[in-house]
Amino acid sequence: MDPSPLRRLKHTLTKENLWLYIFSVLRRRGKVYAYGLGEEMERQFGWRHGLITSYVVLYKLESEGLITSEYEERRKYYKLTPKGRKALAGAKAYMKKMAESL
Repeated sequence: MDPSPLRRLKHTLTKENLWLYIFSVLRRRGKVYAYGLGEEMERQFGWRHGLITSYVVLYKLESEGLITSEYEERRKYYKLTPKGRKALAGAKAYMKKMAESL
């Protein structure tokens, strides 16, 4: 079992910042539908979140103009917007700076 501080760090860096992982998946894949997002996250990052959480976060990101959606047949696919790409780049630079400072 992880020590308590490490467990809190993992929680903060994963579930509390789910948007970073969603953006990364969208940047790599181009588009993704919400139902397939959990499986893709597990494949790329080694952890999985709840399906409802995906929908909540995707809705918020779309309302902020960071992602956009469109239907293809019966599935709703999400794509990263230029504003979302800029937010991801800024977050990656910040995290890199913080990691180097530790």
